[in-house]
Formats: sequence, C-alpha cells, structure tokens
Amino acid sequence: MIICGVELTGSDAVVCLLDLNQGQFTLPECRVRKLTLKKNHTREDLLHFQGAFKQLMGDYSVKQVAIRERMPKGKFAGGAISFKLEAAIQLIQDKDLKVTLLSPALIKATLAAHPLPVPFAETGLKVFQEAAFVVAYAGHMPKE
Repeated sequence: MIICGVELTGSDAVVCLLDLNQGQFTLPECRVRKLTLKKNHTREDLLHFQGAFKQLMGDYSVKQVAIRERMPKGKFAGGAISFKLEAAIQLIQDKDLKVTLLSPALIKATLAAHPLPVPFAETGLKVFQEAAFVVAYAGHMPKE
C-alpha cells in the first residue's frame, strides 16, 4: 500500500510517497515534491490546492495520507496557513482516501521501536522531503 507522508511548512505541503509491498519498501517516482498555496490566497485558490492534492493521490493510487501534526501553541506551533492546508487535505471527499495525523511524539516512538531500514541520504530524495519521508514510514509501522 502506498502512503503519502505530508509535512506542512508555511504555505507548502511537502509530500513523499512510500510503498510497502510484501515487506519491501519502495519510493515510487512522483511528479510533485510539494504543493504550494499562494500567499494572498482566495477560496478558489484553496479549492484548487485541494483538487490538485486529490488528483495527485488518485494518479498514484494512494490509499492513505499521513500528516505530521503541528502544535497549536508553543515554540513549534504551526502557522495559520498550514492549518488551512491540513483542513483542506482532511476534507477531501474521497471514500477511498484515509487521512491521519501523526503527532511528533508518536513518530519519535515509532522510530525508536522500528528504526529506518536505510539512511535518508541513500533514498535519493531531496533534503526538504526528509520529514515527509519519516511521516510516511511511521504511517506504515504498527502503532504500539
């Protein structure tokens, strides 16, 4: 099953596709590394972002999206636009697409129980995709 890991930063949704098939991980090629919502966005821009994200998931037969949860308060609080992006993704109307939020604590615990099988540098992904890759990996691992 292919999981799309998402890291929301500013007005960008950084994505990474990770497939787990018969115990083997693969990184499917993806035409998009991140989707951006323009700074002075309108309702139509937000709907366009949502449609583009849904189209991307459909094109690659993604069944689950795992989003790294941002904190609403504190030092690592998420910005207002990133919460809009999260809502737009969560509200995609597709009965076959499951969207889950993974807290940083859950991701850290998952990595402690199931370390990454390969160093990130060897994946061939861009550096800015590392958090999305880790989220996708954590999405595949069993939750304790």
